[in-house]
Amino acid sequence: MHTIPTKEHMRQALVARHGETLQSKFERSVVAICGLGGLGSNIAISLARAGIGKLILIDFDRVDISNLHRQQYKVNQIGQYKTDALAENLKEISPYLLIEKHTTRIDENNFYSLLADADIICEAFDNAEAKAMLVNNVLENMPETYLVAASGMAGLDSANTIKTRKITQKFYLCGDGVSDVADDIGLVSSRVMLCAAHQAHMALRILAGENQA
Repeated sequence: MHTIPTKEHMRQALVARHGETLQSKFERSVVAICGLGGLGSNIAISLARAGIGKLILIDFDRVDISNLHRQQYKVNQIGQYKTDALAENLKEISPYLLIEKHTTRIDENNFYSLLADADIICEAFDNAEAKAMLVNNVLENMPETYLVAASGMAGLDSANTIKTRKITQKFYLCGDGVSDVADDIGLVSSRVMLCAAHQAHMALRILAGENQA
C-alpha cells in the first residue's frame, strides 16, 4: 500500500524545481479549461503537474472509446462524464489540487458565471462554432482575463509547425493555424498533445510574468 505524501512534502518537491517565488505564483492561480478532450485533458495534466492551485474543468460530454487514442482517459472510464473522469486522474497526480467541475455546455448565457474566477482561460474545443463563441465573448466581455486558444493541430505534418502566437495583449493562439480535423487522417495523439503543451506552457509563462509568446 502506497502512502500519499503530505501536501507540504509535495509542495517542497515543486519548490525544488521551480523555486519558491514561481511556485507561489502557480499555487495561487486559477486556470479554467473549456473542453476536456484531446487538448483540454492534456492541458489539465500539465498544469496539475506544475502545481497550479485550482483548475476549473468544463465539459458536458462523456468518455467514449473513440477518445482513448488522444485524450487522457482510461478504458475503465468509458461512459463517465469527462469532468468526473479527469478529476479522478488529476487527483492521482496531484491529490491536493483544487478542482471545480461544471458538467455543462458553456454558452453565451453562462460563460461569465463559469469563468469569472479564472486568471487564465484555456479554450480547448474541437468545434469551430464553440471556439468562436468562447473567444468572442471572452475578448468582448472579459478583457482583463488572459485567453489561450488553439487552432490547427490535425494530421502528421511536422511538429515544428505548431507554434504559439500572441494575437493581442492578453490573447494567445496555439497551433499551426492551417490544419483541420477533416483533413487527411484527422487528429493524431502526438500532435494534439504538442498543441496542448503549447497552451499549458503559455499559461505557465503568463503566470510567471513572461508575456511574450
